[in-house]
Amino acid sequence: MQYALLIYGEEPTEEVSGEAMEAEMAGYNAFTSHVREAGAFRGGEALHPIATATTVRVRDGQTLTTDGPFAETKEALGGFYVVEAADLDEAIAYAALIPGAAHGSVEVRPIVDWAATGMGAPVEAASAV
Repeated sequence: MQYALLIYGEEPTEEVSGEAMEAEMAGYNAFTSHVREAGAFRGGEALHPIATATTVRVRDGQTLTTDGPFAETKEALGGFYVVEAADLDEAIAYAALIPGAAHGSVEVRPIVDWAATGMGAPVEAASAV
């Protein structure tokens, strides 16, 4: 089963030192290597700061956009991994190894296996957008 590991944390309010950034990135690189070597890595990316976000809503046929995230919160989504895990316990074990879990949180969410539902995959329609 595949799981999304959604990494939340506070965005820095001041410039992060080069040494601190290098140490953080070394931790993420080590985690990525670990899940790759385990054959569990399916994808992942870091996200730009929430100030770059645009929220889109459609109401009564009108597209409405708002600068920034959907909701104001202390912790923001900063990145994600998609991993293959035998079960939730294994996905949680991977999440606990992500450096951001030490100062933020990692939300573990199972990814829908559309083929297993018999409902077909909406991904084909999404890729046409």
